[in-house]
Amino acid sequence: MTHVFDEATAVEPIAGGFRAQTHPAYNNMVGPFGGITAATVVAALQAHPEAQGHPLSLTLNFAAPIKDGAWDVAITVLRTNRTNQHFTYVISQDDGAVASGTAVFGTRRDTWSDTETPFPEVGAPEDHAELSMPEFVEWAKNYETRFVAGSLEMDGPQDASTTTMWLRDKPARALDYPALASISDSFFPRIFLRRGTYVPAGTISLTTYFHASPAELEQQSDDYLLATARAARFGHGHFDQYGQVWGRNGALLATTHQIVYYKDPQA
Repeated sequence: MTHVFDEATAVEPIAGGFRAQTHPAYNNMVGPFGGITAATVVAALQAHPEAQGHPLSLTLNFAAPIKDGAWDVAITVLRTNRTNQHFTYVISQDDGAVASGTAVFGTRRDTWSDTETPFPEVGAPEDHAELSMPEFVEWAKNYETRFVAGSLEMDGPQDASTTTMWLRDKPARALDYPALASISDSFFPRIFLRRGTYVPAGTISLTTYFHASPAELEQQSDDYLLATARAARFGHGHFDQYGQVWGRNGALLATTHQIVYYKDPQA
C-alpha cells in the first residue's frame, strides 16, 4: 500500500522537467503545505537523469499560491563539479510561474566532523503526550506531534517564539530526503506564539540544509525526530525563522531558515 506522502510527492517526467499534483491530504490554509511542495521538488531533483550525489541544500521562493491540481517544475543543471552539482528550477501552473529556487547536490566524503550546536535538553518522545495541531490544518494530520514546548495551547501572547517538538510521519514512514525537507517546514508561524492568536501569515522563502548522509537517514528509519525553531526578529510585516531537525540519537540532520510574511491584526 502506497504511503500518502509518496502519493503527494509523486512526479512524472515531462519535457524539461517533471509534473506533480497537489494532494488534499496536505492542504494548508491557502494552497498546499509548503513542506510538501519542497519535498516534491527534492523528489523531482533526485529523479533528474543528470542528478549526482544527494541533496545538500534547497531554496524555495513562493511567488504566488499554488492552486489545486497539476503543477510543473522546469529544472536546469547549471554546473556539475567533482563534488557538487548546482540546479535552478521554476514551478509553473496555467497562469505562469508561482515559485522558483535553487538546489545543490553533493557527494559526501569521509572527513573530520563535529557538531557545535548542542542537542536540546528534552525528555524522550514517549514522555510527552501526542498533541495535534488545530483540526483545520489538514497537512498536520499526517504527523504524530508531541510538543515539548511552544504548542498552540497558549493563554495569550508569549515572551518567546520557540517551539520544540518530537514528530514523525503518521502512519510511520522511513526517513528520506523528501520527507526531511517536508518536516523541516512543519512549524506553525512563530507570530502565532508571540501574538497569542492566529494572524494571516505565509512563507515567502525557505532554505533547508541537509546535513544527514544516506546512512544516517537509514539509521533514523521511522523513529521520531526532534524539531525546534525560533524567530530572531519581527517587524515591518515580516519575521525570520531558524530551525533544526535532530535524530533521537543526537545527530543533527537538517537546519532550515525562512522569511515569512504576516499581517498585524491591529494594523
